[in-house]
Amino acid sequence: MVAAHFALPNPLTGKILHRDDFSEKDALLVIFMCAHCPYVVHVKPELIRLGNDYRSREVGIVGISANDPAAYPADAPSKLAKFSRELPFPLLFDETQEIAKAYDAACTPDFFLFDQERKLVYRGQLDDSRPGNGRPLTGNDLRTALEAVLAGKPVSPDQKASIGCNIKWKPGNEP
Repeated sequence: MVAAHFALPNPLTGKILHRDDFSEKDALLVIFMCAHCPYVVHVKPELIRLGNDYRSREVGIVGISANDPAAYPADAPSKLAKFSRELPFPLLFDETQEIAKAYDAACTPDFFLFDQERKLVYRGQLDDSRPGNGRPLTGNDLRTALEAVLAGKPVSPDQKASIGCNIKWKPGNEP
């Protein structure tokens, strides 16, 4: 899979961001996320750490929310803007849900790591921490994949799927 092109608005700034805005980066991390999912809320502190840790390391990071805001008002653009203020990367809004479909996104959070050629090298979990399981947030699985890409090494094919809330599709828009 190659990273699908996107041109989506950032509800916080009002600017449109494109996939190619990250073309100079050695890696691109696309995170499907939202404001209301308890799994995303649980991992948000590690997403902030991860974003800060990789900000200067040739990794482009972008969040995308594709949930239906009519059915889930907590994921409306104004709420996404508030939720994203602490994030060290942009959180974009996929109103048509076409980008989520193009990536075959299934849940929030759902992590897609692409190499310099924008080929998918990792689609898996952040780490083993889940709401209520007592395991620490480390980002270990995703960080290991990021370090491999930045070192020009292959990413391990042993990847555990991310677990979270299903994307909230608009009626009739389910893939």
